[in-house]
Amino acid sequence: MNRFSLEVISFVVIVFLFGNVVAANEWVTREASIMGTTIHAEVWHEDRKLAEQMAEQVLQIMEQVNASMSPYLETSELSKINREASIVPVKVSAELFGLIADSLEYSRLTEGAFDITYASVGYLYDYRNAVRPDSAQIQAKLPGINFTHVKLNRTANSVGFSVPGVRIDLGGIAKGYAVDLAIDRARELGIKNILVSAGGDTRILGDRNGRPWIIGVRHPVDRNRVIAKIPLVNEAISTSGDYERYFDEDGVRYHHIIDPKTGDSARSVHSVTIIGPVATDTDALSTSVFVLGPKKGMELLNSLARIEGIIVDADGNLLYSNGLQTTE
Repeated sequence: MNRFSLEVISFVVIVFLFGNVVAANEWVTREASIMGTTIHAEVWHEDRKLAEQMAEQVLQIMEQVNASMSPYLETSELSKINREASIVPVKVSAELFGLIADSLEYSRLTEGAFDITYASVGYLYDYRNAVRPDSAQIQAKLPGINFTHVKLNRTANSVGFSVPGVRIDLGGIAKGYAVDLAIDRARELGIKNILVSAGGDTRILGDRNGRPWIIGVRHPVDRNRVIAKIPLVNEAISTSGDYERYFDEDGVRYHHIIDPKTGDSARSVHSVTIIGPVATDTDALSTSVFVLGPKKGMELLNSLARIEGIIVDADGNLLYSNGLQTTE
């Protein structure tokens, strides 16, 4: 058995365990920078041309989702919502409408810990250039954070904001959603073995040469350590960490996972890894649990069917959901 590892993102390592069924070089691999992250796809099928077609379609799907849902593209549907929805409801595609509706369901499930209107303050942060809003700026914009400000009209497929100053950002769910779209397309084409990763969000269809994919979760502080190795088949996994987009100032870390209650970075944990059937769920829940913190976050995880998780709290302690704990 040959063994090697590939770092597909800064905090998750995928360790491939090869069997003798299919040679490693028969897998088709594609990688590109899309949606502000690294997109990685690995596909196997008896028909190599079909595998290559699927690998290319993964990148196309990511580009399509980015074109519609990026807050950084002026031409995106989401940017149009942020410009106009406080004035007049904005008609959007069924795809975007559906994902916003799903996001509001996560907001209700988590009692506001997951909230796409965090961007009402979040847009003031520039992590690349170490820029953050001061307390006065946060307080001025904080009333815009409340998922109940988002008003959906299912008949018109439109999105409106009930108060001025609201912005939305789907960064906590869109990548997982795009990964799921790619897996759905693979099923349509008859692909049974594929891995698709978009930054911290990965979903696997099938296995790798008769063996599980082994997902290694990096330690959030010590990049040379792997805190857990998880065998996965037909599962999704997402990790959110305070070391993805951040800067440190006077001993305080400012990162992109914003607590909707404060408009500031959530700081009670370092990272959250969620395992579940689909990447849309694991993506949204990794953000949610990060904001909720160790106690409430673990309570949420243990209340959900087919969802498991690992939390690394602010002190570096590892906490496992019930289904991942072992008994002597």
